[in-house]
Amino acid sequence: MTLFLVSMAGALGCIVRYVLEYLARSRHPTSRPWATVAANALGCGVAGWASYRLTGVLDTNLRTVVITGFCGGLTTFSSAFAIPAILAREHHVKYSIALVAMTPVLCIVAFVVGVNLGH
Repeated sequence: MTLFLVSMAGALGCIVRYVLEYLARSRHPTSRPWATVAANALGCGVAGWASYRLTGVLDTNLRTVVITGFCGGLTTFSSAFAIPAILAREHHVKYSIALVAMTPVLCIVAFVVGVNLGH
């Protein structure tokens, strides 16, 4: 049952990420990965909240469903580094370096904010 719930939560996370991408590109058509950065930060914030708030919950699988399923489907490590590589090839090297440097920092901050919101 846990595998099914993790899969469904992962699918929901993927849908949320797709909607973020769709909304960002429909309003601001650009090659800049704003939605990818936002999805990664949101996923880290939710994971931070869940790691604190869902500790000691009666259903121990709930945290797995939220963090591994939903956050795993929402966030993407591959796109976080593939898109800057593509931008670098398109001669946007400074922007690419800024993304590679700032995405982990932003995600760490979002995780800490999530933990504090859960607290």
